Amino acid sequence: MNTSIQEQFLHPPEEFTPIPFWFWNDHLSKEEICRQIHDFHEKGVNGFVLHPRIGIPKEIEYLSDEFMDFVEVAVQEADQLGMFVILYDEAMYPSGSANGKVVKANPKYASRGLKMSEYPCDARISEVVLAIEKNENVVSVQAIKKQSESAIYDHETQLLEVKDRKVQFICPDDGDWSILVFVETFSRGTIRGIHFGEDDGEANAPASTDLLNPDAVKKFIQVTHDTYYEKLKRYFGHTIIAMFTDEPDILGRGSLRGLKPWTYHFLDFYKRNGNAETDLPLLWFEAGERTALVRKNYRKTVNAKMTESYYYPISRWCRDHNIALTGHPAASDDIGLLEHFQIPGQDVVWRWVGPEDGKAIKGHHSTAGKCSADAARHRERRRNLNEFLGVCSKESDWALSPGDMKWYMDWLLVRGVNLLCPHAFYYSIDGKRRSHERPPDVGPNNSWWPYYKTFAQYMKRLSWLMTDSTNETAIAVLCEEDFLPWKIVKPLYENQIEFNYLEESLLHSSCKIADGVIRIANQKYEVVVIEASHRLENSVMQALEAFIDGGGKVIIWNEEETIQSNLHATYISKPEEILQVIPASNRNEFHLIPCDPSIRLSKVRKDHLIFYLLVNEGEDDYQGQICLKEEGKVEKWDPWNAMIEECPMYEDGMLPISLSRRSSIVYCVDPSQESVIEIEDSFEPQRKKLLLNDAWQVKNVPVALKDGLLQPWNHWEGMKFFSGTIIYESCFELDEIDAIKQIKIDLGEVYEIAKVVVNEKEIGVGMWAPYEFKIDPAFLKKGRNFIKVEVTNSMANQMDQVSLRSGLIGPIEVEIEIKPSNQDRDDKHHLRKANR
Repeated sequence: MNTSIQEQFLHPPEEFTPIPFWFWNDHLSKEEICRQIHDFHEKGVNGFVLHPRIGIPKEIEYLSDEFMDFVEVAVQEADQLGMFVILYDEAMYPSGSANGKVVKANPKYASRGLKMSEYPCDARISEVVLAIEKNENVVSVQAIKKQSESAIYDHETQLLEVKDRKVQFICPDDGDWSILVFVETFSRGTIRGIHFGEDDGEANAPASTDLLNPDAVKKFIQVTHDTYYEKLKRYFGHTIIAMFTDEPDILGRGSLRGLKPWTYHFLDFYKRNGNAETDLPLLWFEAGERTALVRKNYRKTVNAKMTESYYYPISRWCRDHNIALTGHPAASDDIGLLEHFQIPGQDVVWRWVGPEDGKAIKGHHSTAGKCSADAARHRERRRNLNEFLGVCSKESDWALSPGDMKWYMDWLLVRGVNLLCPHAFYYSIDGKRRSHERPPDVGPNNSWWPYYKTFAQYMKRLSWLMTDSTNETAIAVLCEEDFLPWKIVKPLYENQIEFNYLEESLLHSSCKIADGVIRIANQKYEVVVIEASHRLENSVMQALEAFIDGGGKVIIWNEEETIQSNLHATYISKPEEILQVIPASNRNEFHLIPCDPSIRLSKVRKDHLIFYLLVNEGEDDYQGQICLKEEGKVEKWDPWNAMIEECPMYEDGMLPISLSRRSSIVYCVDPSQESVIEIEDSFEPQRKKLLLNDAWQVKNVPVALKDGLLQPWNHWEGMKFFSGTIIYESCFELDEIDAIKQIKIDLGEVYEIAKVVVNEKEIGVGMWAPYEFKIDPAFLKKGRNFIKVEVTNSMANQMDQVSLRSGLIGPIEVEIEIKPSNQDRDDKHHLRKANR
């Protein structure tokens, strides 16, 4: 095996560091900025997104000389430590307004939208006098014939003329008619600012910008990007690696209800992109089958304008200044808007995705991980980013466990995300910053911070693995620019079958289709899976027909069972049937025995090696065997414990696998070397168990355990809202040391972090169940052995004043494995000989 690549895995380059959001949310000082940066660095965090956040005092004006001096201090300190900085393009979010400076420079740059007013025709000749306010523009006036309160007869719509601000319409005798007036107006949307009093609904909330207006965006770039560059140009391209744009909102937050995104002169753009003026009513009313297509085309047109006016100019600016555009759009499946991101990104927030209730693979938010990863794969971008852990707590604001934090990391990494941005590290948790500003802190102000380097190195190892590697799958799942199907891929996830989302637009613009294979970037696909085929456009149909004619396979499922397609495809009636119709040769030929729907797989090729990353997304431990497609030498690479060990196969080609809750493992296959075969060991070792459920003492709090028995400390008097560390001590007796082959201790139930010390030797730290620790027999002694367990609970008890279960609870069990005796070895030898 290549020792260089092993070394890179064990000690990955710093470019793969997590880059957390660093909330600047209080009075700033150069000393504190530098202290915190050094604290990050010591924990293996070698980068940050510099994010101005609500709580900065008003005297430090956004982008002022004083503000920029603080920014320069941070960047300079990062530069000296070899760290990376991603600049953030807004004062809070959403991006595009420069904390309201764009609109202050020109009020016409405020965000705009299209409103619709309905005037029922109650006479043979109906007249509407248009009440148009200042800065409003009439876009269109139309007469519609209604089927019901919410539906119209599509082909009866008529365009009407406006004369002297009046519209007249002679109603036909048949039916129920209304006049619709479409007016472009200010949306009155805002963003969240960085000073108190500038939040949603507050009087000083900054005005949002018209992001569909190229002149407004040009002003935004001048105010924001050019200011950063003028101050920090010497750091661009090495220390400063990217600019983060955050879910830009066309209408702004808290905009007038019922508006659709719009801007000046947008009707002409709308019609040039294949839409009709008479399509506008269908943005509000239903009109049969065509409604979905009209709305889809409207969204595509808005996205095209947004790309042209906002994303492309900023991307070009970043490219010209030797950094990357990164960040993410507003929706979890906005894959098309990532076209011009040098580092495509997404966002996992609000626990829309989580370990519970099947949310890992259910719902449109469950596509966010693959959204950025597959956008990058098909555009040959090395990195893709995810802002994660924002408001992902469970029982209360600060109740995010370290185990759940690890779960989110694995959820992203196994889907191909390779630049992780934890949300967030707080500059300050003073006052309401800790409880009202998207808690919890997932870094320095949380209980796991002393152990964070383990998390940081873990993220680096798997980010390294998922970079400059090719995803090994032959299955593409067709998607739209703003819709990633999740129902059809759920059985693929549950059966460890790899796939990638492929956008319709790329299928007919960037793919090469020949001999039944679709090639794009480093990927090649032999199977295309489609959900809801009625969405397909003619250009997509033509590309699929060429693919099928060459021998490719298309599988179609439509939930509404109204398939309208002439494709010679394989049609299925429910998602689970996909397992029977995917050819075996396209399933990676990976077998997990027994099956488990909670195990996730990513298979990548890096250099000449094949890697299988396996993650347990479930709540139960898994024990079983796997069979891999490739032949060759297999090694087991443990990204959490930084260990690599040879992994012999059984004679039948199977590999044993153990994946405990919240764990992951990597199998590395080197096809250039022969596999190592091991005859399965039939010897069952002798084990003894000791229970340690009494005689415990606590050392650093004035509490005496009744009869030495363990119980949650939040039940103790005065400890209901305590967050911190308590030390537990006990001992156990061992009669014979030489006969011990291995000893393991299981702490049972713990909340939440446990550091175990035996005979003054540190054994390890556990941060989620199962809390199992192997003890080196060399640390043990005959007779009495002393055990100390330092338990740290959740910060939620103190921060949220909740009484979550805390402490060492047990039952605690010591399992001792006895070395086989000489007679046992002889019996085992004879058994093997007989089996031959």
